[in-house]
Amino acid sequence: MKVVIVDDEALARERLRGLLADHADAQLVAEVDSGLAAIDACQRHNPDVVLLDIAMPGMDGLEAARLLAQLPHPPAVVFCTAYDAHALSAFEAAALDYLMKPIRAERLASALARVRTFMAGQQQPGGREHAPRQQLCARLRGSLRLIPVADIRYLQAEEKYVVVHHARGQDLVEDSLKALEDEFGDSFVRIHRNCLVARAQLLELRRHQGTVQAILRDEPIPLEVSRRCVSSLRSLLEG
Repeated sequence: MKVVIVDDEALARERLRGLLADHADAQLVAEVDSGLAAIDACQRHNPDVVLLDIAMPGMDGLEAARLLAQLPHPPAVVFCTAYDAHALSAFEAAALDYLMKPIRAERLASALARVRTFMAGQQQPGGREHAPRQQLCARLRGSLRLIPVADIRYLQAEEKYVVVHHARGQDLVEDSLKALEDEFGDSFVRIHRNCLVARAQLLELRRHQGTVQAILRDEPIPLEVSRRCVSSLRSLLEG
């Protein structure tokens, strides 16, 4: 199983790392110190379980867990905390287990056994379907920013990145345009090989100097529409 450790205290991360070494099937794929970094690590590594602290500066573990649950392939969450006051909130956030610091080897072993059972259930026919994310995670000068999908106007591929045009400006994400189309096909429509537009933003198509352009609700500049997309877009607008 792939594991991500999330704790703002280096000693706590070191202890968990040492305890994990006793479990041959546990592969530590990332070790981070904040809730936002946890979301980024999970998007990158698609882990099976996150060992997640609760009391952290900025985004705490409870908020991070709620966002992790919205990933296409959400990991199991095991909270590791020094405070028992968060137990109810932790399980409301769909945590698989709740470990009190200092973490004991036998309690971690028990939690990992639960994760193995959880993973086996996910692999069975009829396992739960994963809902699309409600936010995208973008990098911004060494930090991370969450962009609500509902605020996105269009997505445009540029080299190895996708530029997210949203209500607050523009940001880069590392998801491919095809992966975003597969995940958010109910909310976005392709107008060009390099562009997806939010269905709620698409107002009309206009001809301009031999080309077809898409007019968006909240964007002043029209977007080019490829010939192969014109027919389906007209049907969408007329439907």
